[in-house]
Order: sequence, then structure tokens, then C-alpha cells
Amino acid sequence: MLGSTTAVVATVVKAPKKKTMSAAGRARVAAAQKARWAKIKSGKPVVKAAKPAVKAVAKPVKKKGGMSAAGRARIAAAAKARWAAAKAAGKKSL
Repeated sequence: MLGSTTAVVATVVKAPKKKTMSAAGRARVAAAQKARWAKIKSGKPVVKAAKPAVKAVAKPVKKKGGMSAAGRARIAAAAKARWAAAKAAGKKSL
């Protein structure tokens, strides 16, 4: 350490740059919020949307994706055939 000729190089690690909003974007957000507060403080009662008196009949939810019974049967048959071929060849894994 003392009398050593090796140079110590300090590496500076910069923090990742923060994603900031532009001044124009901040101004738009501020203006929108001020408009919301002005609407609330204007003294007019805030009217909520009236709920319909009769509930609408709910549409049946369409099932996403899924597989038909015939599709499952085809996949199962292919898997069984693959395993039968592997076992006939003496393999213990595919």
C-alpha cells in the first residue's frame, strides 16, 4: 500500500435517468386539476349519473380460448402414439 505504484481508479456509477414529464405536460395536468376543483367549488351540486331502474339482462360471458373435446382427443391420441413409439424404441423419456 505505502510506496505502491498502482493507480486507484474510481468508477462513478450514475443513477438511472428518471423519466420526467415535460413542462407542457405538467401544465396540462395542472390545468385539468384546477378545472376539476373549480367545478367542485363552484357551488353546483355534483350530479351523479342515475342508475337505471330495471337491470339490463346480462349477456352470457363468452368463454375465451378453450379447447373442444375433439381437439383434446386428437392431442391425447398424438401423445399416446408418441409415447408408444418411444417405449418401443426403449426410451424412458422423450
